[in-house]
Amino acid sequence: MRCIELKKKAYQELLKKGWLDSIRTLFPDEEIYTFWDYLYKSYDRNAGLRLDHILLSPYLVSRLQSGGVDRYVRGWEKTSDHAPVWIELQKEK
Repeated sequence: MRCIELKKKAYQELLKKGWLDSIRTLFPDEEIYTFWDYLYKSYDRNAGLRLDHILLSPYLVSRLQSGGVDRYVRGWEKTSDHAPVWIELQKEK
């Protein structure tokens, strides 16, 4: 089994155990990318990949308020090939 297949399997196992993909939960139907290779003008063509995730434990799921991917940062000159991913959680009561 290749390394990428092992990583995908491990990710699916985390989800089965109750971990939550926070960004996918907030944006279930949207195309979400967090990485655009510098080759072939991938960012300009929006030919990206989703490599960056924020998983929440079952304990924190109910506190998820908002989140997103600041993809505009990737368009800056001499920036990273990844865009920042962020979430906000409600304070614990």
